[in-house]
Amino acid sequence: MSIVISPSILNSDFSDLRGELAKIAGADFAHVDVMDNHFVPNLSLGLPVVERILEVSPVPVDAHLMIDDPDRWAPAYAEAGCASVTFHAEAAAAPVKLARDLRGLGARAGLALRPATAVEPYLDLLPEFDMILVMTVEPGFGGQSFIDATLPKIARTRKAVTEAGLDVWVQVDGGISRETIERAADAGANVFVAGSAVYRAEDAAAEVDALRDLAAGAHHHR
Repeated sequence: MSIVISPSILNSDFSDLRGELAKIAGADFAHVDVMDNHFVPNLSLGLPVVERILEVSPVPVDAHLMIDDPDRWAPAYAEAGCASVTFHAEAAAAPVKLARDLRGLGARAGLALRPATAVEPYLDLLPEFDMILVMTVEPGFGGQSFIDATLPKIARTRKAVTEAGLDVWVQVDGGISRETIERAADAGANVFVAGSAVYRAEDAAAEVDALRDLAAGAHHHR
């Protein structure tokens, strides 16, 4: 199971997105948070900015849609060229249909769960998704501290994936740093979104490498 590092650009300098993306050229993905001020109480960026990011990003784009009505809006992000499109279970009316639509458009389909949302209702549907995102903070704000109470949910998700013999990635997003990434990896996560940890570091590229090494070490010891 490969370690995947997907830095969130939410904490980057939006006035220089090209330069900020260049800093994470050694990562696996650029994690782009789309917030609509409805599903979450914050507004970030939308499709026109994502399309520009896709033109200049040195790595594939991992779009996390914290939006209402993703059934209607998410396919456009796949059409634009995002390599992975994640929508929220709490917001989707027909998550399996949407996941199939996204896959049909060539994107990986991700299902996101807020910290208080149980994964169990979705475990039988795991083959329909490429990734489960277990939010380790409440979505909508950068810079929050990691919620340790989400670790058992990460472990249950990984156990279900393994028992089903599937190659479904388990992503964690929120409060991921050198202090928390090993706990998340030990629980079974293999895709790590780190925003402020990377962009507030003196050397973003070195921080990406450090996070990858810590996660790999924790996986090795599982």
